[in-house]
Amino acid sequence: MIASLGPAPGGMTVPLPRENTHRPPMLWGRWGLRATAVLYLGLMIVLPLAAVTQHGLADGLSAFLDDVTQPLAIEALGLTIGAAVVMTAINAVMGTLTAYALVRYRFPGRGLLDGIVDLPFAIPTLVTGVMLVALYGPQTGVGSWLTSQGLPVIYAKPGIVLALLFVCYPFVVRTVQPVIHGAEKSQEEAAWTLGASGWTTFRRVVLPTIGPAILTGSMLSFARALGEFGSIIIVAGNIPGSTLTAPVYLYQQVEGDNTGAASAISIVLLALSFSTMWAIDRLQRRREGPRARV
Repeated sequence: MIASLGPAPGGMTVPLPRENTHRPPMLWGRWGLRATAVLYLGLMIVLPLAAVTQHGLADGLSAFLDDVTQPLAIEALGLTIGAAVVMTAINAVMGTLTAYALVRYRFPGRGLLDGIVDLPFAIPTLVTGVMLVALYGPQTGVGSWLTSQGLPVIYAKPGIVLALLFVCYPFVVRTVQPVIHGAEKSQEEAAWTLGASGWTTFRRVVLPTIGPAILTGSMLSFARALGEFGSIIIVAGNIPGSTLTAPVYLYQQVEGDNTGAASAISIVLLALSFSTMWAIDRLQRRREGPRARV
């Protein structure tokens, strides 16, 4: 496009090109991408959630309450939540210490350990259950000795917690690790220079920085533990009123063609997971609020 005539040697003028600022409309690309993302989200997550909620409440609220207040259902839910809480507490501590050791220290086998952390993501959970039975089962040396000491692992509640610890181990580690990587080590060194002990430095300098990441990783662990099925069905024994967890109870209801009760328990587990995520998000926002105003 011609903009204007500019001076040239000899008094002649030549046309100067004008920059073409017209851009082709990108509305189709932008809205097409958004529509694709929303459609995929709806098909993969929202639609199944709506289906199980509708099915669980199809017979009315009273039938739903009857299904979730059955004695076996209450015991299964209580065991699932209790085991998840115990696992989350242990995983929060050990996962944080593991992440700190992998980032701040150099030792032989560090790279191998860093890779092994992700192994529970790759191993099928049924295989996890078989491995734990092979190690701690009553027919093994370790398992028989623990049983003789009054501490049975497999086909008992400790086996459930152990299976959850294995399956959920990477969540806290992988959530906290990048935060420690991004934190300035100079602050820790300054605390050491001022005479602070290692524990005081970790508690007063490191922990406030990685606290939100620990909460996030712990929340992910808890939510994952609520729905664990593969390893639990192998190690728990699935004894009603003793070692029967909510996911296994749900599976038994499906096998018994009682899909209404299965959907009701599913709604409870979904509500617990969503409530946990919402609570952690609120805590993080409240924690970041004062910093944003500084």
